[in-house]
Amino acid sequence: MLILGIETSCDETAASVVKDGKLILSNIVLSQTPAHKVFYGVVPEVASRAHTFWLLPIVKLALQNAEVSPNQISAIAVTQGPGLIGALLVGLTAAKTLATVLDIPLITVDHIHAHIYSAFISTDTQLPAVALIVSGGHTALFRVNSYTNIELLGRTTDDAAGEAFDKVARMLNLPYPGGPSIQESAQNGKPNAVRFPRSLLDSESLDFSFSGIKTAVLYHLYGQDKKGKTAPLKETVSDIAASFQEAIVDILVEKCKRALGQTGYKTLIVAGGVAANKRLRERLQTEAEKHKFSLSLPPLSLCTDNAAMVAGLAFHLIKNGKTASLDVDAYSEEFSLGE
Repeated sequence: MLILGIETSCDETAASVVKDGKLILSNIVLSQTPAHKVFYGVVPEVASRAHTFWLLPIVKLALQNAEVSPNQISAIAVTQGPGLIGALLVGLTAAKTLATVLDIPLITVDHIHAHIYSAFISTDTQLPAVALIVSGGHTALFRVNSYTNIELLGRTTDDAAGEAFDKVARMLNLPYPGGPSIQESAQNGKPNAVRFPRSLLDSESLDFSFSGIKTAVLYHLYGQDKKGKTAPLKETVSDIAASFQEAIVDILVEKCKRALGQTGYKTLIVAGGVAANKRLRERLQTEAEKHKFSLSLPPLSLCTDNAAMVAGLAFHLIKNGKTASLDVDAYSEEFSLGE
């Protein structure tokens, strides 16, 4: 079964052709970062207009690279949400049109669920598992019972981890996007130079909170209420970047260990854009060896937003009879997971 996947939930315009849920025949991703860099964040209107301009050429290129014609496609898969409503609607409208013209099924996919599935495309991940999805817009833990049965265990109560990276990078005058620039700067810094707080909430909680650590960095740089530095900083920008990164990684690793302990599961999936962070991957690997659990990390190309994870998951959804009608709408925030 050949499925064409479309992903436009944020600022990547992506299309992919995947065979039988596993074999990636093409995976085209056009990043809009240059367009949003000047604003130090994604501007929804700019993202939507870019998707409108680029989506058709990206779909054509995905088909061309896969060496298949539109008539060979078995179904169209598209991200329904969560994400930026305008951006999602561009992809959803295109997918509905293609499904109608080609007279093939339409499958709508949850963006977070697709990130979880990215681990199954690239690795021999064993079920059941705990999954951490950590990105610019989302930070959440899930119980993964099957490809199509996912239960929420905990989520951020305020900012996502990736959002914290972006905002702290801006405080440090590092380039957007913040995750890669903080990682690069941190390589030359001392991770114990500043002890930033680790908000773990109560001892059993699987929820996250990252607003406090952003405030702590702000106060460290500028003093409380930004009234000016209380004294010249002793640390370099790299020291602060490394210390901030270490605090975020500590929180993510601790919550993963809690979730594994509470569920009794022995497999951990970590996906999403922040899953590309080198320090996080190193720490998780160390913990996996120490505590004897299996760690499933997608390759970097499948960590950030892509359409291969959308098309791959859709194979299992259509096998379970989960197709969508043409009046289906996009959603911006809520999770839509489970059987």
